[in-house]
Amino acid sequence: MNTLCPLDGRYKERLAPLLSVMGENAFTLNRVRVECAWWAHLPTLKLPHFKGFSAKEQQLLTRVQNLQESDFQLLRDLEFKGYQHIPATKHDVKAVEYFLKLKLKNTPLADRLEFLHFALTSEDVNSVAYALLLSDGLEKVLLPALIALQKALAKLARKEARGVMLARTHGQPAVPTTFGKEMRVFEVRLARQIAQLKKQQISCKFSGAVGNFNAHAVAFPRVNWPREAQKFINKFNESRAVKIYLSPVSTQVDNRDSYAELFDNLRRINTILLDFCRDMWQYISSGKVVQKTKAGEVGSSTMPQKVNPIDFENAEGNLQLASALFTLLSQKLPVSRLQRDLSDSTTLRNMPVSFGYALLAYGSILKGLNKIAFDKRAAREELSAHPEVLAEALQTILRANGVAHPYETLRDFTRGKKITAPLLCNFINTLQIDQHLKERLQELSVEDYIGLAVLLAEGKYD
Repeated sequence: MNTLCPLDGRYKERLAPLLSVMGENAFTLNRVRVECAWWAHLPTLKLPHFKGFSAKEQQLLTRVQNLQESDFQLLRDLEFKGYQHIPATKHDVKAVEYFLKLKLKNTPLADRLEFLHFALTSEDVNSVAYALLLSDGLEKVLLPALIALQKALAKLARKEARGVMLARTHGQPAVPTTFGKEMRVFEVRLARQIAQLKKQQISCKFSGAVGNFNAHAVAFPRVNWPREAQKFINKFNESRAVKIYLSPVSTQVDNRDSYAELFDNLRRINTILLDFCRDMWQYISSGKVVQKTKAGEVGSSTMPQKVNPIDFENAEGNLQLASALFTLLSQKLPVSRLQRDLSDSTTLRNMPVSFGYALLAYGSILKGLNKIAFDKRAAREELSAHPEVLAEALQTILRANGVAHPYETLRDFTRGKKITAPLLCNFINTLQIDQHLKERLQELSVEDYIGLAVLLAEGKYD
């Protein structure tokens, strides 16, 4: 695996679904599809000198888009080395045009080959191809992975809805909660971002060299080119959940604000999951969550007893890598000097890399969730060792019953001190309150003082 990037080496098998829709070949195939789709759209405009395609010719056009490895190699040769009488284009989109002309030169379509790439700039082809790439990556890979994660969190929340444990704020014992409710917090946060992600649409441009349809209009001035461009783009959405749309006005490049919206959405998701991974790391470290072991696996090269939280740690690193790229992409891609500069070209090629690191992280978290179990006994033991967390309940009940200065009284008794159950019981007995209220306070239990945590964990919010 002599590769520079671990996505193409160490993690390649885990990223196979993404590679099939966002890899270099997938991008190349999208460009071929865009060129052929535009070529097939032109006859609908009834342009002179361009007869329509017969049914057999349409089938031929469909077959030429079924690229094999030899076709991808030919495309690379046309760009970098040249082929037969054709010198190297050093231009990826021009290589696509020449590839199609080579494949179709001895077919019934040969007489219409000069209408390939008609009135287009390379950015028209690339813009639509990238929009399709992002749409496929989101719809077919990232969204299913995130939905699986959300479902796993919801399942865990319901399962451990009554799993009582100690909550900590500022790292200090606070009040009791349940593990299920804490899992539901992340599920709800994730669900909100996924709902927004499902609404994302990807923009593109298809309006010529600087966005004015100059070549289109000078060749055929009577055609409503903006309308035809819109109709053309709409055809790609017929079986697509994540839609692409045509920017109504642009320079040579699309503004790509929709890219920034998508990447920022994904970055928010990654931030939520980073928060989750760090909490899980803490729960595992404190013993409240245990990890299932697998025979033969090694946790340390020298300490055989260790079961490291490696899935959540790997996810943490990959989430940060993905988010760093998402941040760069969302800041860089909407900016282009004047009508365009080329600094976006190499940047755009790293969009699949950002998706790759994100997918690795989502898979690691799901794997980690399938290996953990909440240790109810350990959680109860920790909670029982901190009866002082009932101080909130005590002072609130006293306040509700009109007792003077209950907060200050509990503060002076508990703050910074080691409190035991007998000490707390004796303290209650010293309070100058009626016996009925004392009995009520004595009946309080750390395991029962969980408020509405069970209902919240079960998803009953109202």
